[in-house]
Parts: sequence; structure tokens; C-alpha cells
Amino acid sequence: MSNRISSFAPVIDNDSKILILGSIPGVKSLEKQQYYGHPQNKFWKIIFELLNEDFAEDYAERIQVLKKHHIALWDVIDSCERKGSLDSEIRNEEANRIDELLESHSNIKAVFCNGGKSYKNLQKILGKNYKIPVFLLPSTSPLHTVSFEKKLEAWKEIKIYL
Repeated sequence: MSNRISSFAPVIDNDSKILILGSIPGVKSLEKQQYYGHPQNKFWKIIFELLNEDFAEDYAERIQVLKKHHIALWDVIDSCERKGSLDSEIRNEEANRIDELLESHSNIKAVFCNGGKSYKNLQKILGKNYKIPVFLLPSTSPLHTVSFEKKLEAWKEIKIYL
């Protein structure tokens, strides 16, 4: 099996109103040390479109847009072993302490999971009847072949909580 990989620190502040959770960064994201760093991942395109912001390539600008709109970002998995970038290849995973993050940031009113792996893992961490709503959104990964338009439409749900 491959080397152990680790997720990034959460992007969050005391003004965050929603939390978006992925599973764990893929190979390109780890190389760049950036959330959703693969150029074909639609995460940033969807976020900028939803928020009516001019698209930015610069990672620091992207993070500032999230903070401006009170969006926190993290992953459900703290570390794991994985060959490549597929969630199906994740082995020996350790969970991030999502429960502690939510307890210490009580302004967060909803959690949105970017894909099925993060949603399933979050249910294991928090239980199915957690005190704030948890939503499953279609993965922004290029491997999830739903059209951009359908992904964007589903992701509009986050605007209700901003």
C-alpha cells in the first residue's frame, strides 16, 4: 500500500455559517497543497458561480472568497493510505474531529458534503440525527460524470444558509 497521506487544516473562522466537507485531498491537491487543486475539479467554478464572484486562479484569493461569504472548508478524513486519488482506494483511515470543530464554531448552521464518501463518513462521526442539517451534494470531482449544470443546480442549496 502507498504512503500515508493527510488532509489540510480547516479553512474556518468565527463568522463561518456553513461547512463544506470533502473526503481527503487527491494527488494534485496534495502536490499543490490546495483544496480542490485538480484543474478539472469543478469545486471552485461552482463556488464562484454560486456567489456571483469573478473567478480567481489565485488560491489565496479563493480562500478569501470563501471567508467573505462565511463558508468553512475541511475534510472528513484526517489521514489514510491511498494509491492514486480515488475514494474507493482509501484504506486505514482516521477521521477528523468534525464534532469538535462544530462545537467550537456554533455559528455553523449546516454541513454540506462534497460527494458520497464524505457524507457516509460524516454520518459515522456525527450520527444520522445530528443537531444541524447535513446535505449530500454531487461530487465536484471530474470522475463524477454528472453535468456541470446539474452539479451547480444541486449546489445552490448552500445559498439558503448563507
